[in-house]
Amino acid sequence: MTDDETRRYTVVVNDEEQYSIWAEGRDIPAGWKDAGFTGARDECLAHVNEVWTDMRPLSLRRAMEHQSA
Repeated sequence: MTDDETRRYTVVVNDEEQYSIWAEGRDIPAGWKDAGFTGARDECLAHVNEVWTDMRPLSLRRAMEHQSA
């Protein structure tokens, strides 16, 4: 097994509701927080694909909603 097959990851999210994965056990970078899902790389990426359905940053979504109101 390679490191990628055994390494565990944590799904992280930032204030703009953008998602990424981060190697478990490493300090999460400033501006990001634990999104509550941990697993193998493929599991984490599948979770991100499931929950991150709108790739636009939160600030852009809000601005577009404000314009259409």
